[in-house]
This record gives sequence, structure tokens and C-alpha cells, in this order.
Amino acid sequence: MNVLVENNKARSHCFYDYLELCKPRVVLLMILTSLVGMCLASKGAVPWMPLVFGNLGIALVAGAAAAFNHVADQHFDKLMRRTQNRPIAKGKISTPNSLIFATLLCIIGMLILQLLINSITAWLTFLSLIGYAVFYTLYLKHATPQNIVIGGIAGAAPPLLGWTAVTGAVSPQALLLVLIIYVWTPPHFWALAIYRLEDYAKANIPMLPHTHSVAFTKLNIVLYTILLTCVTAFPYIIRMSGMIYFVGVMLANAVFLFHVIRLYYSDERRYAIGTFWYSIYYLGILFCLLLVDHYCLPLFNSV
Repeated sequence: MNVLVENNKARSHCFYDYLELCKPRVVLLMILTSLVGMCLASKGAVPWMPLVFGNLGIALVAGAAAAFNHVADQHFDKLMRRTQNRPIAKGKISTPNSLIFATLLCIIGMLILQLLINSITAWLTFLSLIGYAVFYTLYLKHATPQNIVIGGIAGAAPPLLGWTAVTGAVSPQALLLVLIIYVWTPPHFWALAIYRLEDYAKANIPMLPHTHSVAFTKLNIVLYTILLTCVTAFPYIIRMSGMIYFVGVMLANAVFLFHVIRLYYSDERRYAIGTFWYSIYYLGILFCLLLVDHYCLPLFNSV
């Protein structure tokens, strides 16, 4: 009996180790933005094929990209307190097994998207994987302090993928959703980079706070957040969304600006991690507002 219990525990730990390779919380946020892209592309309910298999395929390929990232960064992960307990860095999963797992996820996800959704979604998803797992992780991350700015386009793709899964075409509205995430990424990540400054310095990764000072990074966070406030007004300006979204996102922007301005004027590192965590909630709030507005606006118009 004890042997059976121990075996079950081992399988459970193994499952969670492989799940952690996929960065499930990041993938969940990506799927939320993909889902909103699908909903905004649909006049009514999202067709069930893209809703189920589109999001499944995108999630699998995103998980594969995360696993490839773990493999590529394992030596740096061992040096950084934030990442030293990751499965490969901790020796819980071997590099060959991680590569096999990531490859299988990628193949299965691509087959689902290609055979059950459409080619444009499949190839855009694959290009996002290459952009993140290869171009950003292997090159940009170690080549320039603007790594997160240049490479951020790969992580901004999910709402476009959701849109194309429904329509089979790229549209300006979908690209606007991509632009919002793209502009959001630098203040989000640089806040974490300030909080984990010593980690990145130890790993010799040229993040902006390490190469150009914390003060310069804080200024850039403020400027990007102001730009984000402007960009997030465009869905309302072009009548892609209505007043529910606009009022809600402007309130969320005000709170974001409060966080980044407080960070700018303070030397306390805790405000950096506070800004980082709020930025995650902010993105979720923004896309939920888009979703609520999309389905509530026709109801208000019909009253």
C-alpha cells in the first residue's frame, strides 16, 4: 500500500513538473486574450470549433514555446532566485525529455490548428513560437536592453490568433489588440526587472535597469504607461467598443499610472513588484471589459 501511495505521489509530482514547464498562468492569460479576440470577431456566439479547438491549439503551442524557453534558459535559471526552482534548473526533468515534450505539444497544437481551424492561424501561431522561443530567448534577450521591446510582438499575438481562428483573416481591429499588449509589455516586464535587478546582473542578462540604471528604467515605465493610456482609448475612438469599455479602461489606466508614478518617485523596491502584479491584473481587466462591452452594447442599443 505504501509503495502504491508513493508511486501515485511521484506521478503527481511528475505531472505538475511538466505542467510548470508550460508556464500555465502565462498561457491562461494568453488564452483569455485569444478568447476575447474570438468574441470581438463574432457578431454573436463564437462558433464552437474555434472556441474549443482554436484555444486548445493555441494553448498547446504556447505551452511548447514556454517549455523550449525553459530548456534554453536553464543555465541562467540556476543563477536567478526567481527561476532557480524551475523543473529543468532543479533537475526534476531532463533536457532531452523536456525537448521531446515541447516538440510533441508543438506538433499536436499545430495539427489541431491546421486541420480543424485554418492555415493562417496555424502559421501565425508557429511564427509566434519561433519569435519567442528562438529569436527572443536565444538572441534578443542577451543582445540588447531593448530585448523586451523588440521581442514583445511575439507575446502580443494571442488576440490576433483568436481573431483569425474565427474569421480566417487579419484585420485592423485585431492588430489594435496586438498593439495594446505590445505597448503594455515593457512597463510590465521592466517593473519586474527592477525588482529582480541583482538576478539579471548575476546572470549577465542586459535588462534595462542593469544596463541604463533604475532611474532611467522608471522614466521609461512612466512614458510607456502614458502611451498605453492613449493606445487603449483607440477601441472606443474607432467604435470597436463602447462606453463600458472606455470608462472602465480609463479607471484602470489611472490606477496603473498611480502605481508607476509612485514607483518613479520612490526608492522602495516593493513598489516595483506591486506595479508588476497590478500590470497583470490590468491586462485581464482590460480584456474582460472588451468582452463585457461587446456583448452588453447591443443590449443597450435595443432598449
